Amino acid sequence: MREKSMELKLLILFLLLVAAMEAAISEAKSLKGCLKKCGEVEIPYPFGVGDNCSLEKPFNLTCDTSTSTLFYGKNPVSSISVQHGLMDVLFEVSKICGNQSEEKHPRLLDAGHYFTISTSENMFVSVGCNILGRICSHHEGQSTNFGGCLAICDQLPKNNNTCAGTGCCHGEIPPQGKPSTYDFQATRAFSNYKVSNGNNCSYAFVAKNGWFSFSPHHLLNFPFEVTPVVLDWTVSNVSCQNGSSPYCACKNNTYHVDYYSNAGHRYKCKCKPGFEGNPYYLDGCQDVDECTRPNNCSMPKRCHNLEGGYHCSCPPAHKGDGKANGSGCTLDYGFIALSCSASLLIVFILVYTSCWTYKQRTLKQVRRRNFEQNGGNMLQQQISQQQAYSGKTKLFTEAELKNATNNFHKDTILGHGGQGIVYKGILSDKTPIAIKKPRQGGDPQQIKDFINEVCVLSQINHRNVVKLLGCCLETEVPLLVYEFVNNGTLLDHIDPLKNDGSIMWETRLRIAAEIAGAIAYLHSYASIPIIHRDIKSANILLDHNLRAKVSDFGSSRLIPLDATHVTTIVQGTLGYLDPEYLHIGELNEKSDVYSFGVVLVELLTGRKAIKFSRPEQRNLAMYFVSSMKENHLWEILDKRVLEQKNAKQLKEVASLARRCLRVKGEERPTMREVAMDLEGLISMGKHTWGKDKGIVAEESEYLLGHVPEGYDDASSSIIVSVTSYDGIQSQSSPEIIGGR
Repeated sequence: MREKSMELKLLILFLLLVAAMEAAISEAKSLKGCLKKCGEVEIPYPFGVGDNCSLEKPFNLTCDTSTSTLFYGKNPVSSISVQHGLMDVLFEVSKICGNQSEEKHPRLLDAGHYFTISTSENMFVSVGCNILGRICSHHEGQSTNFGGCLAICDQLPKNNNTCAGTGCCHGEIPPQGKPSTYDFQATRAFSNYKVSNGNNCSYAFVAKNGWFSFSPHHLLNFPFEVTPVVLDWTVSNVSCQNGSSPYCACKNNTYHVDYYSNAGHRYKCKCKPGFEGNPYYLDGCQDVDECTRPNNCSMPKRCHNLEGGYHCSCPPAHKGDGKANGSGCTLDYGFIALSCSASLLIVFILVYTSCWTYKQRTLKQVRRRNFEQNGGNMLQQQISQQQAYSGKTKLFTEAELKNATNNFHKDTILGHGGQGIVYKGILSDKTPIAIKKPRQGGDPQQIKDFINEVCVLSQINHRNVVKLLGCCLETEVPLLVYEFVNNGTLLDHIDPLKNDGSIMWETRLRIAAEIAGAIAYLHSYASIPIIHRDIKSANILLDHNLRAKVSDFGSSRLIPLDATHVTTIVQGTLGYLDPEYLHIGELNEKSDVYSFGVVLVELLTGRKAIKFSRPEQRNLAMYFVSSMKENHLWEILDKRVLEQKNAKQLKEVASLARRCLRVKGEERPTMREVAMDLEGLISMGKHTWGKDKGIVAEESEYLLGHVPEGYDDASSSIIVSVTSYDGIQSQSSPEIIGGR
């Protein structure tokens, strides 16, 4: 009988050990150098065998190497779960028979502070026909909670495998209010109760839920002496260092479950969702790759592992949560439509980019072609031959000038003329500029004039000559960029049809001296002598201080130092053109002297060089000379400048103008002489004129004969208006070949 009982014990132990194999290997982590297994039972931390192998002393276990059995106290251990805080052990069965000497009343456990019978994982069972099974908990020697059940039968039940009171009963484990121990026993329910043909023994025990299945044969021969029992175990903050977290036993990626009792603060450590392993071990719990295990994704290949979880996705052109128990993945027609739209947009962008690239390449080619057609190569050749030019004039891009003029907007136009338009612009550095844009391009003569003007102006550095800032050759017609002179032309200020106001004589004389000085500089002081060839009042610009600036050098010519003249096609403006140059075609410095003489006459008379409305006065120069011969100077002088104190100056300037207008060039003075005479008149007027009124009156009488009645010698006010720039007028004068 004893041998059979031992075989049953070993069988039960084997079954329990096999069940323990199902525990996760990742939970069975022991400290380094400690026993990992005893027989087939894993020993996970916080448990351990030996010194310094467990979290605390209550978790110390022993291993019987002879039988390869792990013991908790005197109870064999079959499995340990660190994730659920459970441990399976074996306990003896309480037995009572007719012979009272065989009665057993085992004490289940000294639960202490760490271990207790699991009331949810176990059940209390009594087997017999006259048994009252009782279980109670004890605390400090006193019983606190009771439980049990009653099983009776008159005779052995047949074909009744239910444990419902006939031969077998079961009940719940009473709850544990305080740290205590459990004991249970099988007792007689009735003293004189006898069962026919039955076993005279009864049994009471605690067993793991689902382990025991009643059979009527158990009343004749009960085969078990031990049963598996599930223990709850917890840890406490006793193991924590002072000042550390009260949950120091819980490591990385874990959380805690609190258990409070009179014994103090108790808790269990568990792995967070999505993690697995030993929550008490040094490195804590590790992430679970759910995508390598059965999961809830409707498409396994669309599973994405995350820290502590996973994510299900849908393939392109589908929508949904990707979960098998959710919306799954369905075709997304909106996405398809959006994808098609995006594809069309990409195609459009590619086509647009290709077109834009082609356009930019074409524009670059056009700019290069324009550069060549506008004489860029010729200009570069001229630059290479003129070292003084290098670095003085800038080549502007078309984009710069478009930005400066708001794409050549009509509101930026300063003036119109027969050959083009002048625009006002503002560069990015806030510098005001004037841009000369010809009306037509492609004419070789115009291109030659353009290159000529750039080369000529590059040689000039004079305050009374308009400054060339640069040019642009990328446009269809070449553009010249000048400094901006903001007060119109001399013609605008002396023509009574354009200006009701008047420039005082002193200012007119100063302007004449400034023009003469600039032309004299061109003739005598420039590195290479320059003949302007188109001196006229429309080509004299005035700034805000009425300072003169000579402009429009398109017709100018550079004269070699060893040459006295240049033979060219006659070019100039009718009324200002040198008759000798017109007759023989030889251009020299005296041609500019004649043209300047006409400007002097305009300053004296306030009349235009050519006027077709009066046939007898059509040519101002000829009319002026004939009037001087006939002593009718007074009749043609501008009444706005007539004052007695101006008499001598008027006489001297008129005489100088007459000398400049002589038909033969050799009889005319040079521009240096003209400039010196005008400067002398200005200086003399400042120091002596006007001091001797008798002399002034005498000279005035000689020159003028008389002063008209009602003449007001007060100077008129100056009214300034900008109507043109750089020789371009709204109504151009008649021109000789290429003239202005």
